[in-house]
Amino acid sequence: MIIRRAPTGPSTANPRQAACETLLRIRKEGGFADRLIDNELSKGILTGPDRGLYAELVFGVLRRQGTLDHILQQLLEKPMVELDPQALVILRIGLYQLTCLDRIPESAAVNESVNLAKLITPGTSGLINAVLRNFLRRRDTITFPDITTNPAAAIAAIHSQPEWLAEQWLEQLGVNEARQLAEASSQQPPVTLRVNTLRSTRDQLLQEFDTQGIEATPCRFSPDGITLTGRHIISALPGFDAGLFAVQDEASQLAGRLLGPEPGERIWDACCAPGGKSGHIAQLMDDTGELIATDISRSKLTLVQDNVRRLGINSVTTAVADLHQPDTFPDGTFDRILLDAPCSGLGVIRRNPEAKWRLFSGDVTRLAAVQKTLLKNAAAKLKPGGTLLYSTCSTSEAENELVVEDFLLHHPGFVLEDLNDLFPTWKELFAFYGMFRVWPHRHGMDGFFAARIRRIS
Repeated sequence: MIIRRAPTGPSTANPRQAACETLLRIRKEGGFADRLIDNELSKGILTGPDRGLYAELVFGVLRRQGTLDHILQQLLEKPMVELDPQALVILRIGLYQLTCLDRIPESAAVNESVNLAKLITPGTSGLINAVLRNFLRRRDTITFPDITTNPAAAIAAIHSQPEWLAEQWLEQLGVNEARQLAEASSQQPPVTLRVNTLRSTRDQLLQEFDTQGIEATPCRFSPDGITLTGRHIISALPGFDAGLFAVQDEASQLAGRLLGPEPGERIWDACCAPGGKSGHIAQLMDDTGELIATDISRSKLTLVQDNVRRLGINSVTTAVADLHQPDTFPDGTFDRILLDAPCSGLGVIRRNPEAKWRLFSGDVTRLAAVQKTLLKNAAAKLKPGGTLLYSTCSTSEAENELVVEDFLLHHPGFVLEDLNDLFPTWKELFAFYGMFRVWPHRHGMDGFFAARIRRIS
């Protein structure tokens, strides 16, 4: 979780109203839930348990929206598309409390939803009351598709995923694993930190957390990783201001290791924002050599600069660059390149649940075409003998294996390196063809892909 800025918006001391306003804003403007939540909480208007309830309602409704809508369709007398958008969001919030939050009394969930409707969209308060009370009477009769006869529809409805994505996972993994992945992708993810070894060690930070009563454990694979239990305000954790750690999923941490940076090298992080991998690469280089971190967005580079500054890193230089253009840097410039390509983010929808309701299968095809161009342009900047790591946080083969295969087919001066041979202790994280493939349901990490390519001529 990188600390990010978001525009200001309406505020209220009512957590349900605040959640409703945030969800409506995401629906209308396409904002990112985590940024909007951080912004709302930073105002200090919501206090005590209301802060947690607000975040729970926003993230929970987004993660479970597919399931909530499947239930609502059986309770409504008219199609959901004909509903007032504000009423639909209030119904989702109320139904989420009734189905997923045991600590909230049913009467409170219904009454607070009706009160919220009276405040925001008064003409629908009767509908809200009728639908939610109808659910309480009929919840044992709600039906879901049969996993045997219609697995995609069942996975979509039960585990709250778009049906096109469920079909994609079924094709890749089969019924049992697709169902497990869908379930894991609707759960709250862990908070994972990467220790800044330029300033501390994992043992030292674990000891500090233990002293402060913060439950934390070492990550299984990343030697720099720590997993926290429970919810936390990241900036309030001990060591944050001192730059002792960054927030970064374990899979993302392993990408830096797979690149294999060495002190003194010249390295390019080609799509660097928000900067987690840039900081890790510099850390692995002992903050020596030169790391050029570029992004097409100047505003996003500010986040990168803020992060490396807090970590006390000096070897990172940031610059705006459009990797769609082939002349970003002279050919043969870098010892190593990290291309963490813009992607669908299907591997991180448990962190960014709003994304799965915006995406369609055609978006994956479009992104794959862009990724092929970026990989071709980036690879030309490698020195002979240099290494490029192509990575995404997508589960789609079209954005991953097929992009790499297409590149190697058309560029005989490059070869795929087998990660099984290079990192034998991590073999369970690699596919038989030598690429990095991790999944939330198998490894407890974000869905992530990486392939290591070497220039031979």
